[in-house]
Amino acid sequence: MFDPDPLSPEGASSLRERRDRSSLTITWSVWRALLLRESLTRLFSRRAAWFWLISEPLFHVSYMLALYSGMRAHKLGGVDTPIWLITGMSAFFLFRRVSSQGQNAIDANKALFAYRQVKPVDTVVVRALLEGVLMLLVTVALLAGAALFGHDVLPADALLALGALLALWLIGLGWALITSVLCGLVKEVSNLIGFVMMPAFLLSGVFMPVSSVPQPYRDYLTFNPLLHGVEAVRLGFAPYYHAIPELSLVYVYQWALAMVALGLALQVRYQERLMQE
Repeated sequence: MFDPDPLSPEGASSLRERRDRSSLTITWSVWRALLLRESLTRLFSRRAAWFWLISEPLFHVSYMLALYSGMRAHKLGGVDTPIWLITGMSAFFLFRRVSSQGQNAIDANKALFAYRQVKPVDTVVVRALLEGVLMLLVTVALLAGAALFGHDVLPADALLALGALLALWLIGLGWALITSVLCGLVKEVSNLIGFVMMPAFLLSGVFMPVSSVPQPYRDYLTFNPLLHGVEAVRLGFAPYYHAIPELSLVYVYQWALAMVALGLALQVRYQERLMQE
């Protein structure tokens, strides 16, 4: 970047402007620049990027819908099977994409740390924001497709549905803040994290109604905060949904805030090492 001569009037004015900028102003400017860069890379770096964004949840919804149609299960938990699948899959993929993309943000943006305004935590937060917006658009597209087939896709309690999605996004952000530090310090950790995602997918009530699981196994599953988030999203769309009696959105937010706080603490503690690794 071109720096004006500090002894010239223009250079002295530029330096005064930089000194007058608050930390929040600098952070906002960094986030806007990173968001533009990440958006261009995510959406235009390869052919048919939008198709690949929507293909994963669409594929999972399609094969599970074919499976349940073969079993003549037209409703699950009192909800139309397509809506039950779309809301559950979209809620879980929101968490998974935010966490996985955010986890790799620091490693993908190391060259930007030459600018002292850019910190590792900025890259993680901006990626999480972008993935959250993209996954919201993908969910709207899937619901619009279901509406074409005559399904009721409007949430009965939009506040509950959005609150549950926000909680899942925060858990994904917290996970990304934590694992991006761990992977930056010890590369092999990323292999272990990959093993965790598949059990999380199976145990979060994404493809089977957890309310039908007998006790005491259902109590064990309810320790998983993702399960509560997925169930809350479905309940937001259909108030007659047979959600688990133990459902608690407060429990999801407790997990989310604890993970974000731990992640931010790790980012501050190991910031210098992450910028030098």
